Amino acid sequence: MKSLIVFDLDGTLAESKSSLDEEMAGLLGQLLDVANVAVISGGAWPQFEKQVLVHLPDHDRLAKLSLLPVCGTQFYRHDGAWNRLYSEEFTPAEKERIIAALDKAFDASGFRATRCWGKVIEDRGGQITLSALGQDAPLSEKQKWDPDFSKRQKIMAILKPLIPDVSIKTGGSTSIDITKPGIDKAYGIEKLRDLLGVGVAEMLFIGDALFPGGNDSPVKKTGIKTIQVRDVEETKRLIEAIVACLDPKGSP
Repeated sequence: MKSLIVFDLDGTLAESKSSLDEEMAGLLGQLLDVANVAVISGGAWPQFEKQVLVHLPDHDRLAKLSLLPVCGTQFYRHDGAWNRLYSEEFTPAEKERIIAALDKAFDASGFRATRCWGKVIEDRGGQITLSALGQDAPLSEKQKWDPDFSKRQKIMAILKPLIPDVSIKTGGSTSIDITKPGIDKAYGIEKLRDLLGVGVAEMLFIGDALFPGGNDSPVKKTGIKTIQVRDVEETKRLIEAIVACLDPKGSP
């Protein structure tokens, strides 16, 4: 069994922009008793705090948890408190240029919604994210906005000539993420390898979007072992199985 279990967040550990439920929080606690754990997401640090940390007990085993917001352009570890080891960000001028291009492309696409919930364009430091319905949109609305990716593909086609020197990719169900070239979840895996001294062969990645074009799929180029899950419920059953394998005497 692998020594580091790496998870995607939205759609894997929790529903999009939602908190861990009580069962998942308990299962992660059990997993931390027997393995090191990491979570990589395109979301910013406040999203990790809201979705994950407030639902986990403040316990010594948090020292075995690594958190990588914004696909690993930030890295947090716990040593009595959560400490940011580094943060790689766009310059103010780069952010201004990217945000202006996003606004222009979104308007030109004709897909700007008449109703939004929260910020549509968010500055995450090392990533600028367009959330077409807003950061706080209900999951039911997000799921039906662009299920076949066609709207975002059109927006991205308009956007790419405006900012050709950055990486542009789909994120969650309504989002487009813009980072520096080479920044994706594979980058986060490499940061885990370098900072924790754990070989990729000793890691297992679990995510709901490992299919071609999915925002978890870049991890495959690192050679990491992966498991695709359908939803949060399947992740729970998988964690139970991992805990049972690592600690046969325990009760998941």
